[in-house]
Amino acid sequence: MALRRTLIALVLAALGVTLAPASAGAHGTDQPHPLVIGHRGAAGYLPDHTLPGYALAIRLGADFIEPDLVSTKDGHLIARHEPNISATTDVAEHPEFADRKRTAVVDGASEEGWFASDFTLAEIRTLRAVQPLPERPAQFNGRFRIPTLGEVIALAKRYSKRYGRTIGIYPETKHPTYHKSIGLPLERTLVKTLDRAGLNRRRSPVFIQSFEQSNLKRLNKITPVRLVQLIDANDVKPDGSLDYTAPFDRPYDWTASGRPELLARTFGYLTTDAGLDEVASYADGIGPWKPYVISTAAVDINGDGQVGDENGDGLVNEGDRKVLEPTDLVERAHARGLLVHPYTFRNEQRRLAFDYGGNPINEYLRFYEAGVDGLFSDFADTAFAARDLFWLQTEGSPDEED
Repeated sequence: MALRRTLIALVLAALGVTLAPASAGAHGTDQPHPLVIGHRGAAGYLPDHTLPGYALAIRLGADFIEPDLVSTKDGHLIARHEPNISATTDVAEHPEFADRKRTAVVDGASEEGWFASDFTLAEIRTLRAVQPLPERPAQFNGRFRIPTLGEVIALAKRYSKRYGRTIGIYPETKHPTYHKSIGLPLERTLVKTLDRAGLNRRRSPVFIQSFEQSNLKRLNKITPVRLVQLIDANDVKPDGSLDYTAPFDRPYDWTASGRPELLARTFGYLTTDAGLDEVASYADGIGPWKPYVISTAAVDINGDGQVGDENGDGLVNEGDRKVLEPTDLVERAHARGLLVHPYTFRNEQRRLAFDYGGNPINEYLRFYEAGVDGLFSDFADTAFAARDLFWLQTEGSPDEED
């Protein structure tokens, strides 16, 4: 812990700031506010969902680590971002599995690849993780195996003891309607795993998240742990409003239900007063895509109302957009007792709006100032450092002389 904070202090030296005390001391508890959630581990540095990635996220300051959960053929929950493991494992390099490649329909969309549900856990053990994003380090491809949920929990417990602070887990049930349709429902297996680990209690350091509503409602009946409704969208329009093009228009269980009242809704309904009231009846928080909290709009230097290469760097990306004022979503969610954990924060320049000046710290600070209760980050160290700076802004430093 001391070494990590020393390194962060050196990185921030140019800012002329001294780090605040460790998070536990700053808030009198080992669950600080706002939480830093290691998204897929330390995905900015290591392949997603690996034990070394989760361990690195913890060492970099994460309070919770996030395993996305899919099922193997024999009913084991493993940490993968999607049922289709083509982009996140080296399965294509295994000739013994060449005949497993097929086309499947996941949430109404046809996909070609290799699917976790066609493999036993023993077969999954022979695969290794790879980095799915080309701009991130690839030298660790093929080094690390795919962990089970039980192994992720064991790692969190081990590091909690090592560092003397509670490390939580934040599993996401991936495509629960799809898994149910192939005879591999996720809910009972997840709850049993938590139960075996002694984590199936209300105040356990666990959040379960899902983009689907019926999945969370079922979990609300069979486990007391905290639940979070994820809220998605397809894109952000030039004016900063959200686009709900399928398949990111609504929770897939709404689409699969065929019920007219649900088909008339989008994810945006969950951020209305009525939607938040509904969420509060079965969940403890929301996990909105971050534009729901603070959106961005076209800088529009050339006056055409579209997002173009406004900053003249030859690229069209977030750097050509300006930051808008925060919405009132956090305030309205808090009024209903709901936590707010937006996603996903990343350091790459192409992902940072013009106003942030190329510095991801500025984005974190804007969201911390908006009152979020935690956030998902691929770079836990940046989220951690920004939180210390936020504390300095709001509380001052006890290290300062009077």
